[in-house]
Amino acid sequence: MAGSYLARGMLAGLLAALVTFLFAYTVGEPPVDQAIAFEEQTAKAEAAAKEARGEPAAAEEPELVSRKVQSTAGLLTGLVVFGTALGGLFGIANAFAQGRLGRLSPRATAAFLALAGFIVLYLVPQMKYPANPPAVGSPETIGIRTALYFGMMALSLAVAFASLSLGKIFAHRLGAWNGALVGLGVYALAVIVALEALPTIQEVPENFSAQTLWQFRAASIGTQALVWTLIGAFFGLFAERTVAGRIAAKPVAA
Repeated sequence: MAGSYLARGMLAGLLAALVTFLFAYTVGEPPVDQAIAFEEQTAKAEAAAKEARGEPAAAEEPELVSRKVQSTAGLLTGLVVFGTALGGLFGIANAFAQGRLGRLSPRATAAFLALAGFIVLYLVPQMKYPANPPAVGSPETIGIRTALYFGMMALSLAVAFASLSLGKIFAHRLGAWNGALVGLGVYALAVIVALEALPTIQEVPENFSAQTLWQFRAASIGTQALVWTLIGAFFGLFAERTVAGRIAAKPVAA
């Protein structure tokens, strides 16, 4: 079953990526262009200042891939690879979750996992370390920023599993609804503590447009939300049809 779920998940991820490309290109690329323009203006100002001091200007790096290719074929390729890989993992997660989430249907299970995955693996880490456009962030700190982001993601995932297990324990004692509230409360409390305890990195230039920054981050969240939503919707449809086909194929007892 895991193999068929993997294939359906990858197909769902591919379809989700193709649809999301339209949103990412339309909404996400304009703030990227604005950030790149700011970066170029800053570089020109620094070069002019060096020239005024008589210092040699830094050599311009050749453009290996044009901006047009990056924003079209590059963006589409990245989304397809990401969406297909995420869809495959989503399919495996659904195969594991079937029958372990109460009486949820395949479509409801997919919807629940898509919502939980988006919150745990993306939204919560973004609350502490939000996405930044070009010109924001120092090259010297990219290693520590990457480590902190993935550390926050791993912590969120570990706490989510622990909270789920704890919720199931309390569900047997207090009922399903109260058990779910306990699990959610523990997860929320742990996330709040992590958000306060982990170091904050603030590298946005003072003269960088706040509107551009907000638009970029909103587009990033919207892109991820759309990918997760579509994967959950497509996979839920595929899984439900598969289950319905199996039921219809079963012989009727005399």
